[in-house]
Amino acid sequence: MRCSASSAPSGLSLDPAPQNPAPGPSGHGRSDAGADGELDPELAWERIGDADIRMLRIPTPFAVGRVNTYLIEDDPLTLVDSGPNSGKALDELERQLGAVGRRIEEIELIVVTHQHIDHMGLVDIVAKRSGAEVAAIEMLAPFLAEYSREAELDDEFAAGLMLLHGIPEDMVIALRAVSHSFRAWGSRADVTRTLRDGDTLELAGRKLEVQLRPGHSPTDTLFWDEERRLLLGGDHLLGRISSNPLLARPLDGTEQRPRALLTYLESLRRTRELPAEIVLPGHGDPVTGHAALIDSRVAMHERRAAKLLELIRSEPLSAYQLAHSLWGNVAVTQAFLTLSEVVGHMDLLVERGEAREVRDGDIVRYSAA
Repeated sequence: MRCSASSAPSGLSLDPAPQNPAPGPSGHGRSDAGADGELDPELAWERIGDADIRMLRIPTPFAVGRVNTYLIEDDPLTLVDSGPNSGKALDELERQLGAVGRRIEEIELIVVTHQHIDHMGLVDIVAKRSGAEVAAIEMLAPFLAEYSREAELDDEFAAGLMLLHGIPEDMVIALRAVSHSFRAWGSRADVTRTLRDGDTLELAGRKLEVQLRPGHSPTDTLFWDEERRLLLGGDHLLGRISSNPLLARPLDGTEQRPRALLTYLESLRRTRELPAEIVLPGHGDPVTGHAALIDSRVAMHERRAAKLLELIRSEPLSAYQLAHSLWGNVAVTQAFLTLSEVVGHMDLLVERGEAREVRDGDIVRYSAA
């Protein structure tokens, strides 16, 4: 369900950190990374400031805490993501823009990294007040244009999956009600500039390569500044918590359920190959040493898959039963997140031939192969 998009089964939130690093010596076109490939965090903040990028931390109602939006002081003046649709978020966005001598009315381009409401909720308000262009990956444009309808389709898709994987009907009904109440944190918006994987988004002082990296959502889009070795990463790779590969409704017209974790792992492998020294994430502090972090995340998914495989060796279990075995009784708002975790890892095991799906009436169970 949509209300779960920015939470995690662990319930972790992110700690605040310094904003708007002071400019430092130019790092363009060179590497300041150590022998292990990891950039010193203080130097990373200097490099971000030197790139004329300001991190704005906007409050959200979600367990993950504040969302990062980025002001790129270039021509056009660009805002990457917006925060959720709330008066508090809008006030904070205005205040933080004012702290760096800017106003919403000056924004000329808004870039959206993906479809989750904490990242796109204020896009329409900011665009209408400023007259800014809105740029997003092509498949995201109709989603934003018909947000309310698309949100309802998402909830219907999620409800069917939860019932199929053994989540009790009363919990599904409760989560749909919660999800519906959270919709107001998002909003429709008109994309005026559609982007495709591999496009270049050109500003006066930089070129950003558009890289579609689905997994956390179908529309996860990265923006790669090769000259500065800097990656605007959305929720693709976070430092303090792992991004949940959510079981999302496909937006490309297909009906088959996407295998989100398998897609996400492939996306991570592609990102690992980038010579990035700084990743600017959607939550938390800048990430340095992205390759090592990706390796640790892949290893974590392997450990979880192995644990799930052990649980189904004695008897077939539904994804809901497996989630209960791992985390006990979970809050209603976490039900779809935990389902996404389990089904994703079972997809991994099924793909390898180590497990198989067994249809038991109206419920899917998993057994060891």
